[in-house]
Order: sequence, then structure tokens, then C-alpha cells
Amino acid sequence: MEEKTIKPINGYIMIIVVLLLLAAILYEALVVESAVWALVLFVIMMLVIKGFYLIYPNGSKVLTLFGAYRGTVKENGLFWTNPFYMLKSISLRARNFDSERVKVNDKLGNPILISVILVWRVRDTFKAAFEVDQYESFVKVQSDAAVRKLASMFSYDNFDDDQKEITLRSGVQKVNDELERELTERLAIAGIEVMEARVGYLAYAPEIANAMLKRQQATAIVAARFKIVEGAVSMVEMALADLLEKQIVDLDEEKKASMVSNLMVILCSDKEATPVLNTGTLNA
Repeated sequence: MEEKTIKPINGYIMIIVVLLLLAAILYEALVVESAVWALVLFVIMMLVIKGFYLIYPNGSKVLTLFGAYRGTVKENGLFWTNPFYMLKSISLRARNFDSERVKVNDKLGNPILISVILVWRVRDTFKAAFEVDQYESFVKVQSDAAVRKLASMFSYDNFDDDQKEITLRSGVQKVNDELERELTERLAIAGIEVMEARVGYLAYAPEIANAMLKRQQATAIVAARFKIVEGAVSMVEMALADLLEKQIVDLDEEKKASMVSNLMVILCSDKEATPVLNTGTLNA
């Protein structure tokens, strides 16, 4: 069954009916002095009063009669309905849900802490009221399940400069899109519309955080050294080419090797080089 929106009866019109019933009760009790009719009219008036209800902006009322779904009212204002109807209020406002940080294993089996921030609202009141039990709890449980599945689909980091593989840390947009798609599928049964979903917190679990930090530092150092060596080779190559082109000094293979060695040590060292002044010949 799908949601059915109904047009409610204006409550202000029924206020006039209540006032007329009140006038009739007073007339029967004071003028005609008929207690029986006054009592009957009083019971009718109380039933009419029971049918009044208010709906605030972005609110709704689900109407049922002896267990049967009759429809949903989404207009805001004062309305009146059959006094025997059961009314259930369901908010249509957007809501925020910030889940707790849960410990899960990523694609590589590393324990991580992750949480999700979800913006949602009820789109189908019939599904929210009758397809699931307590749709607010349903949102929390399914969000937890979705974030666990998401973590198992991606690794936290791949420690690769090329970043060919999408990870939880680097592929933020792709990961959030996948999370939103997963939550949309899971919450559709409850008539919930997912407006936005994203990872709110992401970190390694405490027991491996220090080890992974050292690994990241080591990876960064190796990458930096690679760039330093690559640049040093280019600089040495340019230096030799300029010396040869300008004929500043004539270097044999042994002297070239010595010069290359010295330049590479100076350029690649992580400390400042200490110059040594040679007052003799090159072969001294």
C-alpha cells in the first residue's frame, strides 16, 4: 500500500458547529428543561470536540480507523476529523544523525574508527508508520550497518603516491557517494529520504595508530629521498655538461667519478656539508 494524502475538514467550521451544539444544550436545559436531550447533545458535542487536531508546518498526521489506514494529512493548521480515528504524528522536517564512532576492519583488515553524519527526512508516511517499527531506531541501526559495509569495501590508505586505488582517506567524494547510495537503498523500506550522507570521523584504531603513523612517516621519507636523488642526478648531469661545454677543466673518467661522488654526497645528505680546502694538486 502507498501513502494516500487526504483533504482535511476545516477546523474553524467545526468550531461553529460546537458553538451551535452548546447553544442547543443551554436551550434544552434552561428553556425546554429537557435533561435527556441536553445530555444527548452534550455527548455529541464532546465527540465533535475530540475530532479537533493541529498540524504544525512540516508535520503530518496518519489517520487509522480500527486498524485500517485511511490516509495522511500534510497541510498545516486546525482541522477536524472523525473522532473515532486514531492519529499518529510524523514529522516531515529534515533531521541530523551523527552516529557513534564504531570500530571496524577496512578492506585490508586494519582496525579503524569511523562514524557517519546523515541528513534525512520522512518522505512516505505510510511506510514510516507501518512498514517498520520505530523508524528513528531503524535509521540508526541501518546507518551503523551501512558504515560497516562501506569500511569493508575500501582500505584506509594505500601508501601509494599515485593513489590509483580509491581509499577512505583519499577518495572522499567517491566514498561519500557510495555511502549515500547504500543508505538510500536501506532506508527506502521505511519511506526515508537521504538528503546527505558523509563520513564524519575516520582514524586508525588506537592499538595500531602509532605503527601506522610510523609507516606513513617512512613512506613520506622514502618518497622525499627519491625526489632528492632524482634532482641530484639531474644537477650533476648539468654540471658535467656545462664544464665540458665551457671547457673550464679537463676531467678524465676517474676525476669525473670522484666529482660525481662528492656532488651526490653533498646534494643528498640530510646535513650541511663541511667544505675542505685543498691547497695542493688534485692528486695530492
